[in-house]
Amino acid sequence: MPLPQDFHDIAERVNNWGRWGADDEIGTLNLITEQVVREAAGCVRSGRRIPLALPLQQDGVQTGMIPGRVNPLHTMIAINQEIFGPGTVATSDDAVTMGLQAATHWDGLTHVSHSGRLYNNRPADSITAHRGATALGIEKATPIASRGVLLDVARAHGTDRLPGGYAVTPQDLDAAEELAGTTVRAGDIVLVRTGQLRHYLDGDRQAYAFPSPGLSLRTPEWFRARDVAAVANDTLTFEIFPPEIEDLWLPVHALHLVEMGMLQGQNWNLEELSTACAQAGHYAFFLSATAEPFVGGSGAPVAPVAIL
Repeated sequence: MPLPQDFHDIAERVNNWGRWGADDEIGTLNLITEQVVREAAGCVRSGRRIPLALPLQQDGVQTGMIPGRVNPLHTMIAINQEIFGPGTVATSDDAVTMGLQAATHWDGLTHVSHSGRLYNNRPADSITAHRGATALGIEKATPIASRGVLLDVARAHGTDRLPGGYAVTPQDLDAAEELAGTTVRAGDIVLVRTGQLRHYLDGDRQAYAFPSPGLSLRTPEWFRARDVAAVANDTLTFEIFPPEIEDLWLPVHALHLVEMGMLQGQNWNLEELSTACAQAGHYAFFLSATAEPFVGGSGAPVAPVAIL
């Protein structure tokens, strides 16, 4: 199905092409200025560190629904090997094969394209089989550290988990922002909790994958109006799945990554963070979440940490 006019209208309203120059390759990460980082450091109160990444393991979140995106396959390539001769110090080494977006990750700006274009009007065919992303690769993403804000949509609804197929709206984000008692501002990284990850944590990978709540087509304008630097959530698909408009697949991906130049993250574990923020009555924190710099990557694993 061709992209509908409504999609193109939203795309025009959120578009950031040329905003930071014709050669820009990091998009809304430009909004994380030194001043933003200094102010973010002021969010640290207790020093409590909360990890937000899922373990990298073979029985991870991938079920085969996305072809080729395999869970980590871990192999030992040396075990207590005395490589410098008998009686010397022994070493163990290992290797891993995995999809770069297998577990907790950032989608890079080349993860999707539409109408033959990538962010900042670069051609989609700049992605090649041998070099990957020749521009806009995930390695270009600057060190990602800023103020994080948890928008706990599930808690704002008075539930542990939104129902499968629930479309998170701008009104939901407003309600979660009110619950948080803070205003999302330029350069923030927003974490949207739906509670969907509880399915995976309870051992049900299929229920986690499908059907899934997620961000609706109406939310990119909310993030654009606030100049958010990046968005992540606790689902496999990020946006509502199946799609809210029949046969319109991944429109939020296209708006965020292609039009806005905004990274988006999936499979973030926000459960401990949700409890901690509710107990403290404080939903803003310092967030460290730099992507692994795979050259030419269209995404990368990340091990984010929220520091309260």
